[in-house]
Amino acid sequence: MKSTIYLDYNATTPVLPEVKEVVVFYLTEAFGNPSCNHIIGKQAKEGLERARAELASLIEAEPPEIIFVSGGTEANNLAILGSALAQDKKKHIITTQIEHPSVLNPMIRLLEMGFDVTFLPVDSQGYVDPDEVQKAIRPDTFLVSVMLVNNEIGTIQPVSEIGRLCCEKDVMFHTDAAQAVGKMPVSVKDLNCDLMTIAGHKMYAPKGIGALFLRKGLGLKPLFSGASQEGGLRPGTEPVALACGLGKAASMAKRDLLAEAQREFKLREKLYEGLKEIYPDLIRHGIPEKTLANTLSVSFPGLNASQILERMPELCASTGAACHDRAQAISHVLSAMGVSKEIALGTIRFSLGRNTTAQDIEKALALFKRTLAG
Repeated sequence: MKSTIYLDYNATTPVLPEVKEVVVFYLTEAFGNPSCNHIIGKQAKEGLERARAELASLIEAEPPEIIFVSGGTEANNLAILGSALAQDKKKHIITTQIEHPSVLNPMIRLLEMGFDVTFLPVDSQGYVDPDEVQKAIRPDTFLVSVMLVNNEIGTIQPVSEIGRLCCEKDVMFHTDAAQAVGKMPVSVKDLNCDLMTIAGHKMYAPKGIGALFLRKGLGLKPLFSGASQEGGLRPGTEPVALACGLGKAASMAKRDLLAEAQREFKLREKLYEGLKEIYPDLIRHGIPEKTLANTLSVSFPGLNASQILERMPELCASTGAACHDRAQAISHVLSAMGVSKEIALGTIRFSLGRNTTAQDIEKALALFKRTLAG
């Protein structure tokens, strides 16, 4: 739809033309099973390993440390459940109250299995205090999991400091970086992480592909039983075409990262300033300088966000995390921040992307001006 204004890139992104070209090639030409030794199989294997190297380069990892999986949800489950199943004696895990459901629900599952989980609070702007992480670490703590960027409000957590604390205490550290990789500089070395989650469809690659960074030397138990693909951690014939698409998206992100983030930041601030002028009581969630450049979470006090968006069908934005957007329940992230029900129900998340233009922002602001005036 040419008239559609898409401002929901944190929910998902379109596949870039260059990525599509690579995916189609490996679906139709180099379609072999990478475990086969004939020429088509070898061609597929070469593509798979090239993709692994491209993704590793983006996050400053080594290619063997990249495990291809079906997406962010599987990567989070493998990191959390896989590390728990590998434990003999330690039974304590630390996470936060604002994690994605694909982190929180595996934690609940571990509680049911007899593990002990600490869910740390956040402050009123949605940030985790590293000191609270340090205080929560016990002799039997084996894993800390804190997201790098929150999917709803875009807050960038102090993950590097948390990772350093975990390293000092000899505790594994996992970060869900699904909303960060491809949108901001991410280095597993700088973050001091042992495990990191990557989701392809958040960075212009196809849905159905993701990866888990697993630091060399660490052991996990696989969630599936089968053959030895992906170091035995993700058995089954590899989705070569999807992985190659992710690799291509990673190489393009590395090339354009800083310039694109700066461009999206300027557009985001233009959107915020325009909305504030239209609705002076507008409330902004998160500290602008400490949120992802493309993400703007704002509340319209006294108004219902769902009803606002229903009156603007040509505008695509979100009233919360896309994974559970149909419910009118208060966002668990905003609730953890102490946001009232009224403010939470009036919250809209805008997330910009590569295809967002200044004209899109102007059109969106015109829609809001017309809609709120009516």
